Amino acid sequence: MAVERLAPAERDDLAWIEREAIQARAYDAIGARYDEAFPHKDGQVACVERLLEHVGPGARVLDVGSGTGLPTARQLVAAGCSVTCLDISPGMLELAQRNVPEAAFRLGSVLDIPAGPPAFEGVVAFFSLLNLPRARMTAALRRIHSILIPDGWFGLAMVEADVDDVSIPFLGTRLRVTGYLRDDLRELLRECGFYIGWEQVLSYAPETSAAQPEIQMFFLCRRVGES
Repeated sequence: MAVERLAPAERDDLAWIEREAIQARAYDAIGARYDEAFPHKDGQVACVERLLEHVGPGARVLDVGSGTGLPTARQLVAAGCSVTCLDISPGMLELAQRNVPEAAFRLGSVLDIPAGPPAFEGVVAFFSLLNLPRARMTAALRRIHSILIPDGWFGLAMVEADVDDVSIPFLGTRLRVTGYLRDDLRELLRECGFYIGWEQVLSYAPETSAAQPEIQMFFLCRRVGES
């Protein structure tokens, strides 16, 4: 299936576009090694199971930062959802196409998606928004809010850490990442128009020394209010 290439948002400057290109090349280099390093994704699976209690077969779901498509896009497709995989990494989307050929595919950032009208019953973003600096996090969450139907559902996973756009070594390359403490993230979600219906916090130890142990936070939120 062909990949739709999203145009960068008009406000993006050359420095930001280059930053995103560097991040994309890092994920191209990581490829399938990400799933090898993080094989146990019980938190993601549980969050999607909760999401599926609210959206039924035929629901349109956007997987932001879909990576290889495993397990989330495959889990959603198996439940009968119409899934769109979005990622900044061409290499990751190529893997997702192999793993979940039933999905649709878009190359770009959540910030590149035109705001509204609402087009999705569900959106998930598992460890993908942590690639954005805090200065753009509110815009990303409000964009997700705008493309969800009223009372649509949003599944989010982040790593708990009080850091903003720091460069870290990760699986043999370097990435720029952002984190929040859980109370701060809850407050941000509420400010961006989401009601938190469920949450879970897990400790996770990767299967390789090339990635550090982390605290993973999962939230399932309902869209409320206006964008």
